[in-house]
Amino acid sequence: MKELRHVAVLDFGSQYTQLIVRRVRELGYYAKLYAPEELGKIGEPGAIILSGGPKSTSEEDAPDIDFERLKEFQVPVLGVCYGMQLLNIKFGGSVEASTKREYGPAALKPICGNDLYEGVSNESQVWMSHSDTVRDLHPEAEVIATNQHGTPVSLRWPGGFYGIQFHPEVTHSHEGMRILNNFLLQADTLQEFHIEDFKRELIEGIKGEVGDKQVVCGVSGGVDSTVLAVLLNEAGVNVRAIFVDNGLLRKDEAIAVQNNFHRMGVEIETVDASEIFLDALAGKEDPEEKRKIIGNLFIDVFWTAVGDAEILAQGTLYPDVIESASNEKSKASVIKTHHNRVPKILELQEQGKVLEPLAELFKDEVRELGAALGIAPDILGRHPFPGPGLAVRCPGAVDRERLDIIRECDAIFIGKLKEHGWYDRVWQAYAGLIPVKTVGVKGDERSYEWATNLRAVISEDAMTAEWVELPGQLLREASQDILNQVKGINRVLYDISTKPPASIEWE
Repeated sequence: MKELRHVAVLDFGSQYTQLIVRRVRELGYYAKLYAPEELGKIGEPGAIILSGGPKSTSEEDAPDIDFERLKEFQVPVLGVCYGMQLLNIKFGGSVEASTKREYGPAALKPICGNDLYEGVSNESQVWMSHSDTVRDLHPEAEVIATNQHGTPVSLRWPGGFYGIQFHPEVTHSHEGMRILNNFLLQADTLQEFHIEDFKRELIEGIKGEVGDKQVVCGVSGGVDSTVLAVLLNEAGVNVRAIFVDNGLLRKDEAIAVQNNFHRMGVEIETVDASEIFLDALAGKEDPEEKRKIIGNLFIDVFWTAVGDAEILAQGTLYPDVIESASNEKSKASVIKTHHNRVPKILELQEQGKVLEPLAELFKDEVRELGAALGIAPDILGRHPFPGPGLAVRCPGAVDRERLDIIRECDAIFIGKLKEHGWYDRVWQAYAGLIPVKTVGVKGDERSYEWATNLRAVISEDAMTAEWVELPGQLLREASQDILNQVKGINRVLYDISTKPPASIEWE
């Protein structure tokens, strides 16, 4: 019997790289992420995918690949966007800068008789994100698909090498999964992926890394930290779970967190540090500065409560890693600094004191893992909540008055979603504060108050998101109750921005 092999994904810095790994897993195969210079560490893969990236192949510091070593694997290779351009150069072709960046949907026109596009419609939407394009081709290179203008967007080279200029891993590429599956069908003996197997692998990894050291786990009540705490408990390591109330939580959040962990049989310690955080944030308006203050202060408060613990465990997910571009292997551009990627955390990482078992997973995969750990559906179904809390839903200055306004607006909005049966149909929803006062009329008198923004999105992974077309009656009731009950608000807006270009949170 042939040995089962995984799919190796080489990261050239695309914000969607881990999404490729996730899509491969969805297709039922085990995939792992590597830096391009780690070809010698990937063992014997069954297939290799080269990701996209933000660089141009013409730049001096553009990521490269050991092409001769790549060919030695003798397995199917797929180059995506930057990966395709790099392969074209390696095969003796050329790449040139386009007159304009192509970003957004395009029509894919497969050329008949090729296995990569078996079963794909004659004009399928794909998602482009590039500024360069292939020019000269290797004599044996074959154009296997073009866009609506006849420009080559997919190539095949001898030896099982394929290239695609678009991103099949994003949902905007309507038949991207079929294309990825067609590529993987060119390989044999691929290893299957099951969440139960991944759970066992994580538990064994935790035991091996932790040993008899004490692990301190910060919990917030969100899905990520909850699954992390239960996973550590399942692994049987010496763990303390500490809940820090930073004063940036939703209405009645602290009580809900304590009740949920009691239900799961996990003991937590609560530290009320709300005054400390609010004092530190006073007068601070820059989003990055606020995130760093919260992240650094959390570590200070946390470690003061902990004492001499040897390892800090975090529920970091991969979107946090790649948006912060803080993975030492990553070549991605920084989008925003996450609270668990501030300098103090990175310093602890260098000292080997940070444990992040979930850092290769997306939100829905964490929920699957949580279900495998026996966590109740209502806990796993809670909407994501950012680590910096309501601070990222309060552009500009953060103070108690503004936070209380957000809490009341949010509680009303979430209550309406539940009342109308929409809470579980939405991936994430919240109310935020728009720090602009507008003129209105309340009780026959002129008012000059804030506006609130309501946001509800559907997403699979937080990398992309679509706004939800909520029923007009739900929005009408939410708006009416907010305007009638929340002092300081005289205008309610509904956010219909997608990600990209907007982010899910306001900051």
